[in-house]
Amino acid sequence: MTGPINTFPSRAREQAVLTPEQERYNKLCQKYPHARAPFSRRPDLSRRRFFNIAGAGLVGSYLAGSAKQAKACTVQVSQPVTAHNTAKNVIFIMLAGAPSHTDTFDLKVLNGTTPAAFNPTTINGVNWPMGLMPKMGQQLGKMALVRSMSATALVHSLSQRWTQIGRNPSAALGNIAPNIGSLVALEKAGDRQPGQVFPTFLALNSAAAPGNGYFAATYAPFRVVPATTGINNTTNPLGQPAFNELWSRLHQLDDPLRVNSPLGTDVDDYDEFYTAANQMMYNSVVTQAFSYTNADSQRYGNNTFGNACLVAKQVLAANQGTRFIEITLGNWDMHIDIYGISNPKGNNLFTLCPVLDNGVGALLNDLEASNMLSSTLIVLVGEFGRTAGPITPALGRDHLNQQTAIFIGGGVVGGTVIGSTNATGSDTADFGWSRQRYVKPEDVEATIYSAVGINWTTVRCDDPFMRGFEYVPMSEENVYGPIDELWG
Repeated sequence: MTGPINTFPSRAREQAVLTPEQERYNKLCQKYPHARAPFSRRPDLSRRRFFNIAGAGLVGSYLAGSAKQAKACTVQVSQPVTAHNTAKNVIFIMLAGAPSHTDTFDLKVLNGTTPAAFNPTTINGVNWPMGLMPKMGQQLGKMALVRSMSATALVHSLSQRWTQIGRNPSAALGNIAPNIGSLVALEKAGDRQPGQVFPTFLALNSAAAPGNGYFAATYAPFRVVPATTGINNTTNPLGQPAFNELWSRLHQLDDPLRVNSPLGTDVDDYDEFYTAANQMMYNSVVTQAFSYTNADSQRYGNNTFGNACLVAKQVLAANQGTRFIEITLGNWDMHIDIYGISNPKGNNLFTLCPVLDNGVGALLNDLEASNMLSSTLIVLVGEFGRTAGPITPALGRDHLNQQTAIFIGGGVVGGTVIGSTNATGSDTADFGWSRQRYVKPEDVEATIYSAVGINWTTVRCDDPFMRGFEYVPMSEENVYGPIDELWG
């Protein structure tokens, strides 16, 4: 795959502020240029594969892997750091397709361009499109807007993966790099309590999300498309008594090779995976967390994204071991008719923004009502932004590096804005944070790790290339780090 990868984006960047730190970053990127080699999809864990054997009468399992080998690996920490450690859980909302920041989270009103129906409203100094997202606008006091973020790549697939693995997918270890959620799952495996049966990493409506990379399959995303009936294949057509009998027979036949197996740790791991899947069979806790009523679905917008937000809330409330949830909301790639001028009922901001608004608005209300918002970090981010100023002749907006990320809960100080853009929103005017350069996906990754108490400078020794896998790239050079200003 090839495409524009810019260390100092050129399009509409003539007014960019070149601070010493940004200049240092640019020189470092020139010294270590971004490769453009193809990259492959990494393994993932699907709901179907998890339960396909279980539904047939045996027991579902995760993909094969060696969890014990990963646990046994020693790690080295390149720098002593103090993580904020204010969040227990993470909900990562991937806005795939790249929303127009100047029409949403960094609203720039342009006479003759911005629709009056946006209803631009100033709330605590923030200009917000209340006509598009009134519920989120009412909760701006809980949000921190990072407006000095800039993507490095302008190709959707490349930059989306970059955002979710926190590094260049075309770099040396890009092909084997895990999803941020898989790394959180690995680090938090030791926190799981007896009786917790949910996978640590849950991916809702995220079929295209990166998987566990070279990590053991235990840490892969458990992919689910929410449905009112919950997860399929958690019961057996023969009934529970027959299923229990089959489970018992399986162990009668297999235990000599399955338990303390002479065949090695891989078979032991299989036994652990089978047991984990069996715990989700005929389990009322699973049914309650993953199913929902039509009334609750209506509160969240009665759509796939809203249902994912609803299930995320219920899964965290169940406290069954899930620590990282990824939700994807796509269709933001609006090169054509972004305001619905030609087709008001088509895919445009007036039809898509309410989907986001209803889902996130209800999620924040429910998390706060259940006292979980303070321990749950919510991150909303796309892969890049869209061109500023007048819309194109196609009535849309094209790709631009400049973008905005939103952080909510998990100890983050709400009602704050970090960084600012110029009059049109085409570039950053003030970086607004201590590193005095553009915020990058690697910084967002480090921020998530810091929030949940993970040392982002950790380097693992177990990657298949024996190069040393850095949790966040270039840790020894202190190139990337958390956006500490989010905590005040």
